[in-house]
Amino acid sequence: MPISPSSGSTGGGTAVTITGTNLGGATAVRFGTKLATITANTPTSVTVTSPSGTGTVGVTVTTPGGTSNPLSFFYIGAPFKSGLSEVSGPTAGGNTISITGTGLSTATVVNFGAATATPTVVSDSQLTVAVPTGAAAGPVGVSVTTTGGTNNGLSYTYVDGPTVGTLVPASGPTSGGTAVTIPGSNLTTTQSVTFAGAPAPFSVISDTAISAVTPPGTAGAANVTVTTSGGGATVTGGFTYVAGPGI
Repeated sequence: MPISPSSGSTGGGTAVTITGTNLGGATAVRFGTKLATITANTPTSVTVTSPSGTGTVGVTVTTPGGTSNPLSFFYIGAPFKSGLSEVSGPTAGGNTISITGTGLSTATVVNFGAATATPTVVSDSQLTVAVPTGAAAGPVGVSVTTTGGTNNGLSYTYVDGPTVGTLVPASGPTSGGTAVTIPGSNLTTTQSVTFAGAPAPFSVISDTAISAVTPPGTAGAANVTVTTSGGGATVTGGFTYVAGPGI
């Protein structure tokens, strides 16, 4: 006489189906000592809503013909989340993050606000998940759903990708050291600025401007890339390195 599913939330409320023979007219289904609510009954099956409980309990079906042998049902507590490996990322999603906590081994869904994603279970204490596309920039609640229930309490912030415009000035010596202003939008969370791949020291002036100092470079046009929590933006040939005079 199998039982499906064989586990559920400690809070109860799991729809459980028990199959077998001579089950018609079931008068009681017990999870340990607690009665379950019978929602459907045929001669070969009984469907119930599990009561609350803990640990492993025996499930029995009582009919006018007697009481069955017990089947095992395991209660699973709600998950606990302790942190996210990254607390922000691009509105477009697609970046993979880790969720740590306990009771995560039966996780089936992770919600980022209203958006859902299917996690990969690494262990009972860790999940990885590809962040889904966000509806808009801003914070959303993160919840994990397992056999034991759903737990909230973490926040993830979607960040719009940056744009960048023409640098001022747009040229300088190959020795570097030129102070430039990079205009654009969504620049508050800037993480790096590079000139032809070489990192440059920078400071965020506002959401629409960054100040940077050019690193040494090779004569010619160099791509300038700004990377933020929301992604990256590149000005192709945005800064021209000029070689000094030689005599």
